[in-house]
Amino acid sequence: MTTPWLHIVGIGEDGMDGLTAEARRLVEDAEVIVGGSRHHELSGNVTAERIAWPSPFDAMIETIKAQKGRRIVVLVTGDPLWYSVGARILKAIPAKEIVFHPQVSAFQLAACRLGWSLPDVETLTVHGRAAEQIVPWIAPGARLLVLTKDGTSPGTIAGLLRERGYGASRMTVLAAMGGKDEARFEGIAEGWSLDVPDFHLLAVECVAGPDAEILPRTGLPDGAFTHDGKMTKRAARALALAKLVPLRDAVLWDLGCGCGSIAIEWMRAAPETLAIGIEPQAKRRAMAEENARKLGAPKLQLVDGTAPEALDCLPTPDAVFIGGGVSQVTIGACMKAMKPHGRLVAHAVTLESETVLLQAFKEHGGELQRISVETAEPVGPFHGWRPSMPVTQWAWTKSS
Repeated sequence: MTTPWLHIVGIGEDGMDGLTAEARRLVEDAEVIVGGSRHHELSGNVTAERIAWPSPFDAMIETIKAQKGRRIVVLVTGDPLWYSVGARILKAIPAKEIVFHPQVSAFQLAACRLGWSLPDVETLTVHGRAAEQIVPWIAPGARLLVLTKDGTSPGTIAGLLRERGYGASRMTVLAAMGGKDEARFEGIAEGWSLDVPDFHLLAVECVAGPDAEILPRTGLPDGAFTHDGKMTKRAARALALAKLVPLRDAVLWDLGCGCGSIAIEWMRAAPETLAIGIEPQAKRRAMAEENARKLGAPKLQLVDGTAPEALDCLPTPDAVFIGGGVSQVTIGACMKAMKPHGRLVAHAVTLESETVLLQAFKEHGGELQRISVETAEPVGPFHGWRPSMPVTQWAWTKSS
């Protein structure tokens, strides 16, 4: 049986006084303590070898592993497994070799300070991440608790709220919670100009103004995207996403990414998803990048190229969407590359590309549909139905 050798201890603003008796003993008896400068200050009366977080973090994993056999403690803020380094360490060191000692998290403290029910709010982070990641969660009446990067984050987030018509949203900065320097700053996104400490949590109560964008997580209107007219339209996009099945941590290849509509909705649909868009036209890659920023998918990766040549060395996909450049060679390469239970969806609007999908359906099975949408539009003083070009959709799931 493996004996745990690594202790990861959450520590708060009250320092050693806030630790349990067991956690305090571990820190006091440690030979090596790993943590940020703030963590070392909070445990300042302990005599142990001190190691600071390096950059990049991967170097720290090897440093931690090298301490095996010594009494080592890693100090983190609050709960080690809630937007903290504990999850990253678990990717490199087996859970059976680690003991976690959580402290009350910043989210729990903030919810108590504000009188908010924690299951009824969104807990987010922009620490080390683009602030635009909170955009999909901005909605009328939504309450957001956000771990921030530094003192500039509230101003950045206030700007995102204003841009989307939520300037009346109430913002509260809770700094140094649980310590002697705890402070609270309150304001409105529209006129936010407060200077706040770097170490804080931001709470947002979203208030929609008359011009607010009220957008679904998926099924965005076509007008939400900057595009050149050639894009996967809303109805076809919704059906494609339903069959691609976005799941946490899953990877999508979007071939013929265009303005990024499929890839962006994939990333909005489930937490921590990744989409890689393959698009040979620079103008369309620029549109996709702009859409990803404004619609809350800033991690979208864009590749200049065409399939199948551009697929080499990409992360293994859980799902593939082929919206342009469909061919038997590309379909075969994608089917081979996908993980077991991977989902492939391909669209065709021309007779030539439809022929390719008919052949794929004949050879591999799956599901073949034709999607036709008609929209009511003015005809003189009246209205009539105007059909869009039909889309042939082939969907296939890899069994093993």
